[in-house]
Amino acid sequence: MACTIMTENHLNHLNSKSDLEPMEIDDPKNKFDKVAAEKEKDQGNQFYKAKEYDNAIEHYTNAIDLWPQNASYYSNRSAARMMQNKYKEALEDAQVAIKVDNFYAKAYLREAKCHIALGNSKAALLSLQKAKELDASCDKAVMAEVHAASSLAEFEDRANVAAEKRDYRGVVYCMRRALEIAPACVTYKLKRAEYLALMGKYGESQDIAIDILRFDKMNADAVYIRGICLYYDDSIEKAVTFFTQALKLSPDHHNARITLKKAKLLAKKKAEGNDAFKRCQTQKAYDLYTEALAIDPNNRKTNAKLFCNRALVGTKLRKYEVSAEDCSRAIELDEHYVKAYQRRAKCYMEIEKYDEAVYDCQKAFQMEKTRENKELLREAEAALKRSKRKNYYKILGVPRDATDEQIKKAYRKQALVHHPDRHAHATDAEKKATEHKFKEVGEAYAVLSDAQKRGRFDRGEDLDGPSMDFDPNNIFQMFFGGGGGGHSGFSHGGNFGGGSGGGFPGGFTFQFG
Repeated sequence: MACTIMTENHLNHLNSKSDLEPMEIDDPKNKFDKVAAEKEKDQGNQFYKAKEYDNAIEHYTNAIDLWPQNASYYSNRSAARMMQNKYKEALEDAQVAIKVDNFYAKAYLREAKCHIALGNSKAALLSLQKAKELDASCDKAVMAEVHAASSLAEFEDRANVAAEKRDYRGVVYCMRRALEIAPACVTYKLKRAEYLALMGKYGESQDIAIDILRFDKMNADAVYIRGICLYYDDSIEKAVTFFTQALKLSPDHHNARITLKKAKLLAKKKAEGNDAFKRCQTQKAYDLYTEALAIDPNNRKTNAKLFCNRALVGTKLRKYEVSAEDCSRAIELDEHYVKAYQRRAKCYMEIEKYDEAVYDCQKAFQMEKTRENKELLREAEAALKRSKRKNYYKILGVPRDATDEQIKKAYRKQALVHHPDRHAHATDAEKKATEHKFKEVGEAYAVLSDAQKRGRFDRGEDLDGPSMDFDPNNIFQMFFGGGGGGHSGFSHGGNFGGGSGGGFPGGFTFQFG
């Protein structure tokens, strides 16, 4: 670096040219061993070239002790400390060098480098301007540092814009690039850690905070970062402890105070919702979970659980579509949330979206190969297979858990409604539709009234074969009696079996299979 080292004559201008109080250099009481000091400096330079910075610093310190009014010794020690990434100490040395000789351009340049490494681009630009004014030969080195300081300011601005847009990834990127220029900037590290936590990368965020606390145990911001990592990871009680500690270290810590308030309120509402659900206060639980969800949209993991909890409550209220949407929002917040996939699959089966249900069950089973997930997947696949055939429960208008008596009662009602003899005066098309419906009612009863067949149907197994051959008219007569030419018992006097075949007009017989 081609910067001219100023002579001691320039020290006469310290009082008029610098805001820093000058050091006394001509006190007759002080007798400096300048020759010995120069030897120490030379030895320090040799160690510096050999990259043995501890030894170099030791000899520069010896030189300073022998001749404390020599600015170059502080500047050299500043350079060695920068090589060890000890930028705060290096900055102090550079500033002492300037205090000793405020015409020393190289010291201003090193001061600027330290400011940049520590993330203070504005102070760096002021130092660089001073270095350029003092020594034009430093222009090339100055411009390189000006570029670094300008880039630093640009990344700061871009990070602020990204933060306003809630572009967490953008903030993390800008802070990473800024730290490549300013590796010792604790503020950038903390900001990067905060937004890594917002992205759900709690491990990386915690590592940064712990590394800062290793050197500064009283850093309230780092304690706060540890708290938000726990808070966003749904360990709210532990997070409260860290927020409280951060406030003890810095009573005016705004973010810690605000987040502590949110954490306590979120924990309270969630607990109240859980308690209401346990007490079967379904609507109250639903409302409490809704209130909890409004507290902090940034807490993705806790909100995922709240959406999933509200989905469960919604199923109790038979809001299956809405519950499925809540599960989807939970999955958006936590794509590895197995319970949300399970719950959404059950909602999809209730609203007959069987393809979607199978997909969710497959996802859950891939993430956790448990017996529960395997059984849920089997049920969904069976439901999908059944959906591609007739739904006997729907034909009879009974739920899947209907009792034998409910099935019989439903058959009686549907058979009377759809018996072809009751629609003798209908059009040909209407008669055909009625006959088809009557056949389906008989088929549904034949399957659901037989425990073995019903079990096979519920499992999605095939029912085709000789065992499915039957005459639906026989089932009807089993319930209502009579035969060929017998009366149905309708009050209007309609006649069943008036045709030559016995059970239906025209005497047709229907076989399944």
